[in-house]
Amino acid sequence: MTRACALCKKPAIKEGNKFWPLCSERCHLVDLGMWLGEEYRVPGEPDPNLAAASPPTREDDET
Repeated sequence: MTRACALCKKPAIKEGNKFWPLCSERCHLVDLGMWLGEEYRVPGEPDPNLAAASPPTREDDET
C-alpha cells in the first residue's frame, strides 16, 4: 500500500516502513517536533481546573 506522506507528500510505502504513515525518519522527527512544540492541538473544551492552577501573568500583577 502506498499513499502520500502526511508531511512532505512524497510516496510513503506501508510494507516494511516503521515510520508509516510518514515516508522517512526525517519526516517522523519533524512530526515529533511539531507535537512536542505544541503545534498540533486536539480540539476540546478548556479544562477549568487547569486555568485556575496556572501561574499569574505580568498583566495580573499590574492590577
